[in-house]
Amino acid sequence: MARQRPVRQKEWVGGSSEPPTHLRDDVDADPESVARTICLRLLTIRARTRAELADALTARAVPTEAADRVLARLAEVGLVDDRAFAERFVAVRHQDRGLARRELFRQLRDKGVDPAVTAEAVAGLDPEQEWQTGRRLTERRLRSMSALEPAVQTRRLVGMLARKGYSPTMAFQIVRDVVSAAGDDLEPDPAWLA
Repeated sequence: MARQRPVRQKEWVGGSSEPPTHLRDDVDADPESVARTICLRLLTIRARTRAELADALTARAVPTEAADRVLARLAEVGLVDDRAFAERFVAVRHQDRGLARRELFRQLRDKGVDPAVTAEAVAGLDPEQEWQTGRRLTERRLRSMSALEPAVQTRRLVGMLARKGYSPTMAFQIVRDVVSAAGDDLEPDPAWLA
């Protein structure tokens, strides 16, 4: 029979079982101070959209008026800027993860960025750059698939690109180009073009 560990109470710095003063909820605290503290803590981790911060404040039961004033002030001083967030998000996610326009648009929409701002940020993505990024992803993935049949390679590579937001037509064209450049003859499968 396995030996069970005794349940230990959480210990904070200094051995206290009570959290430090700055981590305790103060019921008498000014709602704007609470909202500001929550937002600044979240913003120290990573940039966030106004909608993400508003959701966090709602989850912590911060009154709407206080949340709106704090979010307006953070936007005024430049700590919350959905336009800059969207532009940076598109650049980084496209470069690092190879995401295409459709997926970038979807993710920004999910983060609460205004559709007009999202469309503007995604429009900054050059179609040729998108093509080249998809090609690099496909070339890199194809190297690990040399033992597979061309039809299996095609299916998996097109699926990978589709999950990253590439249109089926573009995904198949990229895969066809990469696989044929690698020396394999690949006949288009009409099912993939539909």
